[in-house]
Amino acid sequence: MDKRLVIIPTYNEIENIEQIIRAIFSQPISLDILIVDDNSPDGTGDKVRFLQKEFPTSLFLEERKKKSGLGTAYIHGFKWALQRDYAYIFEMDADFSHNPKDLERLYYTCKEENIDLAVGSRYSSGINVINWPMSRVLLSWTASKYVKFITGLEVNDATAGFVCYKRRVLEKINLNKIQFVGYAFQIEMKFKTKLLGFKIKEVPIIFTNRTKGTSKMSSGIFSEAFFGVIKMKIKSLFTKDI
Repeated sequence: MDKRLVIIPTYNEIENIEQIIRAIFSQPISLDILIVDDNSPDGTGDKVRFLQKEFPTSLFLEERKKKSGLGTAYIHGFKWALQRDYAYIFEMDADFSHNPKDLERLYYTCKEENIDLAVGSRYSSGINVINWPMSRVLLSWTASKYVKFITGLEVNDATAGFVCYKRRVLEKINLNKIQFVGYAFQIEMKFKTKLLGFKIKEVPIIFTNRTKGTSKMSSGIFSEAFFGVIKMKIKSLFTKDI
């Protein structure tokens, strides 16, 4: 059977972590979960350890010493998954902005349609975002249009963080050379997936802003994405080492 892993980076998600874990395990497809926690002072890691007693063979925890960025958390999780026999690896937020019910849709898009990267997209069929301020929606939507223009990446939601990779994609990408840690990390991973010739497909989802906990978004993350995309595109013109 194809093993499937959902990677969830966390920092201070005590209000969401148990509910999201139980919601994922209640889905009709079998899924393991890896929590990559950045030493959350609110006890997120302790809660996961407690839940591991209930789910000893399907819930895993990797704890890092400090808050080190979303991208590095996912890279940590990817490497962990590749050391094991997972065939499908998902990225997902802990705060229910991504609906656990859509995990099955992403999985079957990869498995049945021979897609290498399925992207849970907010913008492939209009703008499907709930409870975001209009300024945030416009910034995110414009960022994806900007990325599409600069890179030629045919993805309407380039910063999407709800995705499913086939194992072979992560095996092919040099994870040690991923540069970015915030929104630009998501763009870089999709861009390199494209450069390597893998198939990408967007799956329309409805994105719902968190109702519990605090957003980790910052102006620095947007700056990294804006300037990083240009550097990434220019570099791709001169090197094939990806």
